[in-house]
Amino acid sequence: MSLEVFVVDYEMGNLRSVARALERAGAKVRVSSDPQALAQATAVVLPGVGAADAAMRALLARGLVEPIRQYAAAGRPFMGVCLGLQLLFESTEEGATPCLGIVPGRIRRLPAGLKVPHMGWNWVDFRGQHPLVEGLGTGGYFYFVHSFFPDPEQHDWVVGHTDYGITFCSAIGRGSLFATQFHPEKSGPTGLRIYGNFVASAAEQASRSGPLAGS
Repeated sequence: MSLEVFVVDYEMGNLRSVARALERAGAKVRVSSDPQALAQATAVVLPGVGAADAAMRALLARGLVEPIRQYAAAGRPFMGVCLGLQLLFESTEEGATPCLGIVPGRIRRLPAGLKVPHMGWNWVDFRGQHPLVEGLGTGGYFYFVHSFFPDPEQHDWVVGHTDYGITFCSAIGRGSLFATQFHPEKSGPTGLRIYGNFVASAAEQASRSGPLAGS
């Protein structure tokens, strides 16, 4: 048996590198924009590179907004990456289009005077507890490319912090939902450990609720 992970294809993500990382973690991968397939998925990853307004328009055009909201609200295994994290929030300073509204809070622009985008390796301090950072100790170096950062209303969503002129939230998690501002798929063995933890956690949840997809 192997877990099948649904990677959301809305033509704004680094799909190939995310899919390869999940495959290395032992998962089968389905890259798709089919809303019905997403609703039936065992685990979902929402990647993303680009602007939030364009991303929300792309998700709306493909009928993916409500399926994503319902999937995450049901407490099923869900992971967001970079822009995929930012879209989970209620709103963003990057544009006027409302985001998915799954996580209370707002996406904010990095302060003036800092070089943007924040690009390259930086330390993530894991201050929260979540199954997806299991085995990573108190933190590690991960690869970032972004000009905006998440500002959740509730502190208990915060799993990791990073310093770049300011201290900002760089990873969030609650229950079966987890998301990172950094790119685990570009972060070497440490990043692959996060995908491995996601696959293992999703497989355990699936085993409690029914047969694994692809079994």
